[in-house]
Amino acid sequence: MLTRKQQELLLFIHERLQAGGVSPSFDEMKDALGLKSKSGIHRLITGLEERGFIRRLPHRARALEVTRLPDQVASPASKAETTPKFRPNVIRGDFRGALTGRESQPEAEAVSLPLYGRIAAGLPIEALRDNSSSIDIPAAMLATGEHYALEVAGDSMIEAGIMDGDTVIIQRCDTAENGSVVVALVDENEVTLKRLRRKGNSIALEPANPNYETRVFGADRVSVQGRLVGLIRKY
Repeated sequence: MLTRKQQELLLFIHERLQAGGVSPSFDEMKDALGLKSKSGIHRLITGLEERGFIRRLPHRARALEVTRLPDQVASPASKAETTPKFRPNVIRGDFRGALTGRESQPEAEAVSLPLYGRIAAGLPIEALRDNSSSIDIPAAMLATGEHYALEVAGDSMIEAGIMDGDTVIIQRCDTAENGSVVVALVDENEVTLKRLRRKGNSIALEPANPNYETRVFGADRVSVQGRLVGLIRKY
């Protein structure tokens, strides 16, 4: 079954292919469906591909092929070619009963965050401030205030569920509670992702992997650059 947005996108792609032989860009799809972020288009296309309605053509940019249409909009010839038949084909967006009187929720809003390169989850490395890169994040993952994203390099935080290659979402702040996972700046030129422990005038940066040692610094050598509020992993 297709959602209303999936069907709208499928028909839009089909019409553009019929008119000019070229699939629309992600920006054109986003504008046509009234979405705020291209991440919503990525999810819709993946859903259509999984259900067998479209196919991505390899080694070609913007190359999509509509393999079938929903039954009520397909021509008789195309219906005969579709096996098995797909009926019913649309989930209407009215789930008031299931949501106990609440209206159905719109497409999840996404927020674009700066992606500041790789941060060591092993030994500290220099922070990479590449302002040209960004990543779309669901707004529900964010707390209040300013945020940014970093890609994790290393395995010293694996027992905290943070793996090499993960993208961590950081809330910018200059202080954090003991036990928080933070981005810590050491000696003004090195940055690392560790669990923060304060004791007296000392700050310990604690890994979550027994193969790594906790490093202890004077309080004047470490400054907090933000705290972990979310994580994204690609499979």
